[in-house]
Amino acid sequence: MSLEEEDDVLRAAPARLGPRSFRGSRGFIREPVLELVARAGGRAAAHTLASSRNAGAPARGLARSLSRTTKPLPLAQAPLPARGSVLVGALLIAALSLTGLSGCATAPSADGSGSPTTSTGAPLEPPARPNAQMQAVLDQLSAFGNAPIVNLSAPAARAQPMPADAVRAVLQAQGRSTLPEVVERVENNFILGPDANAMPVRVYWPAGEGPHPVLVWFHGGGWVIGDLERGDAAARALTNAARVIVVAPHYRQGPEHRFPAAHDDAYMAYLWTLANAASFGGDPARVAVGGEDAGGNLAASVAIRARDQRAAPPVHQLLVSPVTDVSLDTLSHRRHVDARPLSTAMLPWFYSQYLRSPIEGADPAFSVLRTSDLKGLPSATVITADIDPLRSEGRAYADRLREAGVAADYRNHEGVSHGFFGMGAVVDAGREAVEQAARGLRQAFDRR
Repeated sequence: MSLEEEDDVLRAAPARLGPRSFRGSRGFIREPVLELVARAGGRAAAHTLASSRNAGAPARGLARSLSRTTKPLPLAQAPLPARGSVLVGALLIAALSLTGLSGCATAPSADGSGSPTTSTGAPLEPPARPNAQMQAVLDQLSAFGNAPIVNLSAPAARAQPMPADAVRAVLQAQGRSTLPEVVERVENNFILGPDANAMPVRVYWPAGEGPHPVLVWFHGGGWVIGDLERGDAAARALTNAARVIVVAPHYRQGPEHRFPAAHDDAYMAYLWTLANAASFGGDPARVAVGGEDAGGNLAASVAIRARDQRAAPPVHQLLVSPVTDVSLDTLSHRRHVDARPLSTAMLPWFYSQYLRSPIEGADPAFSVLRTSDLKGLPSATVITADIDPLRSEGRAYADRLREAGVAADYRNHEGVSHGFFGMGAVVDAGREAVEQAARGLRQAFDRR
């Protein structure tokens, strides 16, 4: 069975929860409950989950993996964000399996050999191999010797080198400049957030006379570890390729600020841009949204929220490797359990840092694939990497948009891993993806 055929399982799964407000799902499981869960302790608790008769097969498999690879931190010594993070993530998976919210199930091997299979019993193909350019970046990332993120607190994870740092190291090894791509102008400032918080924002201008179209671009990092510096390369590339002003806000992140803080910040940044675009040379009638990874999730949520609240809609949505569903049981999740730089085994850590409970993860405000009605949304460009656990859900969202009558240009880029979009300096596929993104933006702007 091909990757596309297997993905039909996810696309055919109905949205089982109706839409709710951004704040409607808060308060189901709060910090004291998570504290009680954390006291069960790393390996033993993961083993308990793995052996549970009620946990779905994906939950049991990932829990067994986590029980082998994680070391529990003493509760009294561990910072609160790190306490029980892996276990809470595993319990998120288990809860989704118990409530039937996973897109499909891991099937036993048809021949009894124990080899992994798809939900139809067909053998699961091995993960794709990165091309030479992508492999050079991954080798450099490995050379940094990072600790497994599932064993770290959020502050410790943020301090580790990331793929953007690996790209700079590859450039240095090749004797090439590590200076950022030149744009006409860059300014750093702050805007007022929804809770009177000062939200950092970086604005990039292209060459030429305005008014220019505007892209509100949300960086990635799983709502936890990204920042404007690590997202700088993609923002600069889009500024020049699409001839667009890029407004890049740095939204609040978990675990310091839980759901829906980042989503509220993203929507506020969009509204601020609409109201102020003319003041910095932008065209308020040509404003698009976009983002990568968690940022793609934020961009999609902004488009839906603007429609539902009858705000001026974005002209276009650019979704790069977007998170669209909290379920961890698509084919790309099963195929890329150990992928780099993002693996399926890492996703529960990110979710547990930002979400308070499985119920929040199932909210369509977060899992946008579960939005019951996608009609009336702006056109979209959806870009995925082949070696990425998020690949299937990105394609599924593009398909759902098309089924709702929304124009969606989708392409999966082979031979590259999660995060390739901002690696155009050393990975050709990154440049190709930026050009695809720019083409979609220019076409949408030209229609206005």
